[in-house]
Amino acid sequence: MSGEIVEKLKEASTGLLMMSESDYPFEVVLWKGAAPATQEKILQLTGSQDLPVEVVDLDYLFRNCAFEQEWHNELQKEDVKKFQTLIQTLKDNLSNINVYRIGQINLDVYMIGQTKDGDLAGLVTKLVET
Repeated sequence: MSGEIVEKLKEASTGLLMMSESDYPFEVVLWKGAAPATQEKILQLTGSQDLPVEVVDLDYLFRNCAFEQEWHNELQKEDVKKFQTLIQTLKDNLSNINVYRIGQINLDVYMIGQTKDGDLAGLVTKLVET
């Protein structure tokens, strides 16, 4: 079951870049038997115990890339559709999804939810915010 989710997330995120001051691809993460997710557990699983963390929701994270803007060109409009598909794929396959923004300036961003099998799965990318 969790293997299927990994494949679906890979497919939905292929070719997409998270937009910030630098653009980064998405990678799929899967932690077997790790559910439920807590802030402390995510920090432990990612080896980020000493870093600041902010928890936001999925729609907030994608607020600038998953909604069509008047000034978007055709390519950007295509990306908007891909981001909407990515968000839907996460929501359709995972429950209790949270976004963990870890660090400062160069952030590791984990979009993590729970699978039906009790695993934690999702995507990780980077954001640069100065």
